[in-house]
Amino acid sequence: MPVRRPHLAALLSLAVAGAALTACTEQKKDSSSDGSIQVNASDSACELSKTSFPAGAVNFTVQNKGSKVTEVYVYAAGDKIVAERENIGPGTKATITSEIKAGEYQVACKPGMVGDGIRQKITVTGDGAPAKGDPRLDKAVADYRKYVQEQADATIPLVQKFADAIKAGDLAAAKAAFAPSRVGWERTEPVAESFGDIDPKTDVREDGLEPNQEWTGWHKLEKSLWEAGAITDADKKLADQLVTDLKEWQKVVGTAEITATSMANGAKELLDEVATGKVTGEEDRYSHTDLSDFAGNVEGALKAYELIKPVAAEKDPELAKTLDQEFAALQALLAKYKQGDSYTSYDKVTEAERKTFSDAVNALAEPLSKLAAAVVVK
Repeated sequence: MPVRRPHLAALLSLAVAGAALTACTEQKKDSSSDGSIQVNASDSACELSKTSFPAGAVNFTVQNKGSKVTEVYVYAAGDKIVAERENIGPGTKATITSEIKAGEYQVACKPGMVGDGIRQKITVTGDGAPAKGDPRLDKAVADYRKYVQEQADATIPLVQKFADAIKAGDLAAAKAAFAPSRVGWERTEPVAESFGDIDPKTDVREDGLEPNQEWTGWHKLEKSLWEAGAITDADKKLADQLVTDLKEWQKVVGTAEITATSMANGAKELLDEVATGKVTGEEDRYSHTDLSDFAGNVEGALKAYELIKPVAAEKDPELAKTLDQEFAALQALLAKYKQGDSYTSYDKVTEAERKTFSDAVNALAEPLSKLAAAVVVK
């Protein structure tokens, strides 16, 4: 992401949300003939063609009619992310395919990709015919849930090692432990971000802070280690806090709402993370360990794809063939920059090489955006 934004843990109260919801009005006339929910997003409004619809497979067709890059989220209670699409440029469209259970939700459009967004309450009813499940997708979801838990479990000792080095005042050891401590998070970032209050505590960058938000987490410590070149008592406290916050993630990650379509959307989101943060060098701007995060994102996207591939390949064999080719090409490109257990420092990667990375990411991201539609249960 160009900027990491915190997802606030509590739903907006009706009193606070009232003004935003009046701008987020229902537009029946924009209903699509294919049954998708039309979302017209602008710099000051978020208009939905329907605010009540049956549970099951849902397509949100978003058109950004504003002048700012926007993003659209579907939130359950507690701002738990059900579906999302980021980096929707002015004048462009995007489709979000999701499976949504009956209940009350909010759709949020975020012009400029900051803040709580302009929100619309929606009701998903239980009167739709239940979709017939595919046991292969049920297994894929179960296996992916196991994977994200394993990644969280493996992260804790690595981040503890990072924190211990900081508390010991060992600058070299702390620098060496920084990138490995992030890999499990990067592989499963969409799931981690679905819990609204954890990502802002652990992975926000300085330019992604909301007004009055305290800066904590990996990147605050990264700046101290590489830019300041010194470890303070405050850094030692922040290191302990990072471990505590990530243990909370470890505790709850297994309860995340996961479906086959959210796995597919998450894989696409991981590639968007690469395109808007890692390729640009914005993510790890002090340590230049961007390629480690890059690789983690790609590995996580590949894992999600591989688990749902049997169904996707059956429904859309050409899509699966293209995804296989593009994943292999991107992994081969990354392998050229592998140096033992780490990667080439990103400040040593030329602009021409960065363009090659960007082209490879875009070549994968476009077909990956079609994966959710290939596994949706109808």
